[in-house]
Amino acid sequence: MRRFAADRARKLIGSVQRSLSFSSVVADSSSSAASSRTPPPVTIDTINPKVLKCEYAVRGEIVTHAQRLQEELQAKSGSHPFDEILYCNIGNPQSLGQQPITFFREVLALCDHPSILDRDETHALFSADAVARAWQILDQIPGRATGAYSHSQGIKGLRDTIAAGIADRDGFPAKADDIFLTDGASPAVHMMMQLLLRSENDGILCPIPQYPLYSASIALHGGTLVPYYLDEATGWGLEVSEVKKQVEEARSNGIVVRAIVVINPGNPTGQVLAEDNQREIVEFCIKEGLVLLADEVYQENIYVDDKKFNSFKKISRSMGYGEEDITLVSYQSVSKGYYGECGKRGGYMEVTGFSADVREQIYKVASVNLCSNISGQILASLVMNPPKAGDESFDSFSAEKDGILSSLARRAKTLEDAFNSLEGVTCNKAEGAMYLFPCLHLPRKAIEAAKAIKAAPDAFYAHRLLDATGIVVVPGSGFGQVPGTWHIRCTILPQEEKIPSIVSHLTAFHQAFMDEFRD
Repeated sequence: MRRFAADRARKLIGSVQRSLSFSSVVADSSSSAASSRTPPPVTIDTINPKVLKCEYAVRGEIVTHAQRLQEELQAKSGSHPFDEILYCNIGNPQSLGQQPITFFREVLALCDHPSILDRDETHALFSADAVARAWQILDQIPGRATGAYSHSQGIKGLRDTIAAGIADRDGFPAKADDIFLTDGASPAVHMMMQLLLRSENDGILCPIPQYPLYSASIALHGGTLVPYYLDEATGWGLEVSEVKKQVEEARSNGIVVRAIVVINPGNPTGQVLAEDNQREIVEFCIKEGLVLLADEVYQENIYVDDKKFNSFKKISRSMGYGEEDITLVSYQSVSKGYYGECGKRGGYMEVTGFSADVREQIYKVASVNLCSNISGQILASLVMNPPKAGDESFDSFSAEKDGILSSLARRAKTLEDAFNSLEGVTCNKAEGAMYLFPCLHLPRKAIEAAKAIKAAPDAFYAHRLLDATGIVVVPGSGFGQVPGTWHIRCTILPQEEKIPSIVSHLTAFHQAFMDEFRD
């Protein structure tokens, strides 16, 4: 028995020794492998440098910090000196409580579930014109299937509807073949940048301040942004003399200026262009041979009585210019206006003045993406052809639309007055769109404190505002601004009943900030 135990012990010791020896080999092998391991296939140094160059401030560092704070509030109530995060950084109306337009949602629901169209209870729940519109739309979709691919430009019948809506709006003909339905306006912008930008020697004129979609897309597609500064002193006026100066300077530096971006109503600046100003821009584009990229997604958002929206197509046609005279791309989206259907990703561009062979290339680029989503296509057609007088839904539709737009106008005025009441802050009138872009005249000590942590002064201010109040705004440095000036962009979209509280918290924060850094 003792001999058996001894043999067993010797075998166990031998097994352990072999195991230790094997472990040593493995360790040596692992160490050797680690020392000779190749670097990862993708690093920050090996990705496309155009991606590194691209920035998008409205969802940048401030918003990332806000999301962390929101998670902390959810995990532990009372962990911060505010109860909620108020996202005033992006034009996302429904996220802040705006309700969708009933008629639009009824039609979408019926199109997505056509089997209920013939049921008796459907007519009790849905308006008769919504049912009729759903049938009309489904008859235009092959197979009546909203889950199927469509033509790459979008469903022909829906493009016909949009073209008719453009013609009604402008008083000049429009064609379905000129309409490209897209997943919001942003993909349409990218498509045109792909078309126009051949290298960094190609430039696109952009307003400064500008919506960072443009600077980002120009960077991603390898072109050069040619800035032209809006005049803050004249309510963010667009001076053609400034644009001409920038074109001449760019050309002297070897840049081929291909196009000009004009945002009307303005984002982030909220101005609405006068007709005379638009005529000057049209004449300038024709003289200089520029494509006019007209961002007109806020065309419904006008808050002043002495201004109205006019599309650049309407202006150019009223001047006697036809397709052969000016190359024009007009963008529209279902994300803005009174509808605010950001998540449905619907929009279109109307392209006129391009030769047939260039249009084939635009269609090819659209075809690479197969088609835009069908719900967005349907919404775009509804936006351009809403209920008319005599339709069952007309009264309720008009009440919803007018209620949203009048509330936005009141909110814009309240926030504008609030900013102008703050020490060292000036804010131009929000004539349209969804934003205010107040100028911050910050104390020298605040600017020095920002520089000490390598932050832009307006980003420093926005970060402190967020930490103190939960209010999320975007630093003006993310949009571009005259050097040495500082701004923030703030939406007018929080629910109207929350605006007084926002004003109160903003006022208290600003007073404390100015007292802390007073020279």
